Amino acid sequence: MEQLRKQLLDRRHFMKANLAGIAGFTVSACNPVSGEAADEKARVVLVKTQDRRQGVRAVLDAFGGDSPQGKRVLIKPNFNTADPTPGSTHNDTLSQLITELRNRGGENITIGESSGPPATRDVLQQKGVLSLAEDMKVSVVNFEDLPEDQWKHFNPTGNHWANGFSIPRIAAESEYFVSTACLKTHGFGGIFTMSLKLAVGLTPKSIRREMHSNSTHMRRMIAELNLGYKPDLIVIDGIETFTDGGPMSGTLKRGDVFIGGTDRVAVDAVGVAVLRDLGSNDAIMNRRIFEQEQIARAAELGIGVRSPGQIEIFGPDAASAAYAKKIEDILAAAG
Repeated sequence: MEQLRKQLLDRRHFMKANLAGIAGFTVSACNPVSGEAADEKARVVLVKTQDRRQGVRAVLDAFGGDSPQGKRVLIKPNFNTADPTPGSTHNDTLSQLITELRNRGGENITIGESSGPPATRDVLQQKGVLSLAEDMKVSVVNFEDLPEDQWKHFNPTGNHWANGFSIPRIAAESEYFVSTACLKTHGFGGIFTMSLKLAVGLTPKSIRREMHSNSTHMRRMIAELNLGYKPDLIVIDGIETFTDGGPMSGTLKRGDVFIGGTDRVAVDAVGVAVLRDLGSNDAIMNRRIFEQEQIARAAELGIGVRSPGQIEIFGPDAASAAYAKKIEDILAAAG
């Protein structure tokens, strides 16, 4: 586990130099805690927009992480069900991601998913994803159909899964992994569902029942799944959000924001701050962001940053920078 944790820590942050020279505005979420070096900050891109295609493009233009050039790309969307966005990933978000990744040299792009409780193939058909993939010449992998030897098992010391958990090898060993989630609350015990919770769709359906029946440790178990893989890019669509209920339906509000990064804790912390700005349920509003169990456990495991002071928010235009400052203030007060 220590070796895996070190690998995650080594790769978890943006390379600061890659953002040098990008036109825009950078906001520090709050003063760094004593001893934190500037290059230990996780950069989160925040784009204020009402246009999904523009949001995806702006995130990737401002993105300072590793390039997909010459790498096999796996995209993990949020297709738990076929419900309208934010119940599931919008096809415009998915198709623009494919376009942008291909323009940046990504190769052999694959969409991978396991829905639930509906059958994955039914969800992909209802969403039009199979035809989208055919039109855009990308592959689709239904994790439900994977044979046993295509799963990689993890059982790290101290985890809350009875017998550990499994992740598809295509995800655990991906050359370039892209997570694209929706910004929303989760009404069935998760509290919120963003980049950390997206990992549940990487598990065999049989062990998801174990997680959902464990009300005490569910959020910790969600965080622990993230030890099995490492995204190279996270894109969260917050144009429409659920501020209560979810994940399929709930109280709908306009967020008009896209969030991007590589650090799952930092990205989700910014997402929770956006929910607080919009006005959410008691579970979001009445608990400090870094005390949310998904975030706290992931930070404890070294999956991402450990405090709001390690987060920098980057707004690539004036409107985005102004909103970044507002979210910065929420993080500083409620992180």
